[in-house]
Amino acid sequence: MSPTDPPQPPISGPPDTQDSDSDDGHVTLAKQGSITFIGDIVKKSFGFIIIAIITRLVSPSVYGLFILATSIILFVQVFATLGLPRAIDYYVPQYLSEGRIDAVRGVFIQVVVYVAIISVLVGIVLYLTAGLLAEQFGEPSLRLALVLLSVALPLLAAYNVLLASFNGIKKLKFRVYVRDITRPTTRLVATALLLIAGFGLIGVVGGYIIGLAACIVVGSILLIRYGKQYVGRSITWTPTKELFWYSVPLAFASVIYVVLGQVDYLIVGYFLTSEDVGFYRVGYMLGENLLIFFAALAPVFKPLIAEERTNDSAVRDRYQTAVRWVIGFTLPVLLILTLGATTYLSLIFTPQYVVAAPVIAILAVGYMLSIAGGGPGGSLLQGLGYSRLVFINTALLFITNITVSLLLVPRIGILGAAVGSSAALGIAGVAALVELYYYRRIHPFTATLGRVLAAAVPAAIAGAIVVLFIQSVLLTGVILPIVVLAVYLFFIGLFGGITESDATVAGEIDPRLKRGVERINSWSR
Repeated sequence: MSPTDPPQPPISGPPDTQDSDSDDGHVTLAKQGSITFIGDIVKKSFGFIIIAIITRLVSPSVYGLFILATSIILFVQVFATLGLPRAIDYYVPQYLSEGRIDAVRGVFIQVVVYVAIISVLVGIVLYLTAGLLAEQFGEPSLRLALVLLSVALPLLAAYNVLLASFNGIKKLKFRVYVRDITRPTTRLVATALLLIAGFGLIGVVGGYIIGLAACIVVGSILLIRYGKQYVGRSITWTPTKELFWYSVPLAFASVIYVVLGQVDYLIVGYFLTSEDVGFYRVGYMLGENLLIFFAALAPVFKPLIAEERTNDSAVRDRYQTAVRWVIGFTLPVLLILTLGATTYLSLIFTPQYVVAAPVIAILAVGYMLSIAGGGPGGSLLQGLGYSRLVFINTALLFITNITVSLLLVPRIGILGAAVGSSAALGIAGVAALVELYYYRRIHPFTATLGRVLAAAVPAAIAGAIVVLFIQSVLLTGVILPIVVLAVYLFFIGLFGGITESDATVAGEIDPRLKRGVERINSWSR
């Protein structure tokens, strides 16, 4: 579907069927999202341990070489896949909902074959140009890392295909097993053993490759074992032009995101000092935690939208529910991080990092607008098939970020970079909201969402009182989250920010969770 296609009329079935489908979608969103959330926590924990081990067993220069090499690989791997794995979790849910198992086989085989060929060719090019790239960066040792990591390109491509496959069939527990458990644990053990054995840079790179290889083996076994129902001889191919027409714009959007992830640091480093880069990095890192709940739902949100992409009523319901849940869970974290930014920066890092406190509050505005528009990666637009709109919005985000940052960083320092990022996220989010309403007449705003937002006001006031009147930094750090959460939950129940459907979904996850939700909900009666 192109961005110029007219809005499609809503498709509605019998009320009982539609309600059942809606409830099933909510349960799937909640169950799979909670699984991914736990996986994200595990992954972040392992990532911290891996970095701690590497930085203690190798010199900063070796670690810096590895970061540089993997940055190049992550940039190049976009061209090694051309966004084709994204086609799996777009087409597969649609074909499954239509009962077209032959088309599921076809699109999977097509993506695997195309990605295998392209990734091997790009890997060969990287292998041949490794010396030239090392020379350009003035780091001769970089050649060895790039030569070794050129082997990792096909592995990275296979890894992305596996993750997209798990997303497509909505089996996110397998994604967690592969991405969040197998890969980091194997990498941790392999890296530690290789570094203890004295392999230095080869050990760091080797651990990275071994972790990838291990998770591909485990992922393939899981996919083969639990995907037997998709095996068969009849195959229906998705038109190649259609496949690339959807995927390639997302690949270019990914390129922009890779560059975007570094542009703030480059601008801050150019106009200010390396110390300011460090301050901004810390503030940005804490601010990114506001997306943790959206990141948990995103992998299953896209396929849930894709399978109902022609049903405006179902899409609207799932969109509004997802936004309400994500914002509902994010708001207390936002309040705790923004009100307690100075406290937590001084506790976790050192008091000199408190200059980054305003960065978190500024970024929070952009993140919330971005979530309302379907998230920074355009998950909703991707699920609806508007891949070119995702590319346009990403380009708009990139241009806005660079322009605003270049104008403001020389004048107001790292706050200028934060304003640039927040403005870019906000404008891209608003653009997505306008596009969604223009093409499909859907939006995320409901009365229940308004009640959720209203519950944040007294919680913010209570949190501000804690910060203003408690002098001890440590005591503030402990009491602030307790007070904010307690007041927020009380008023979200009092204002009726939780629906009966939410309680039903909670019961599908855990009966104890349902009882807790019903207790909160009873406060509005």
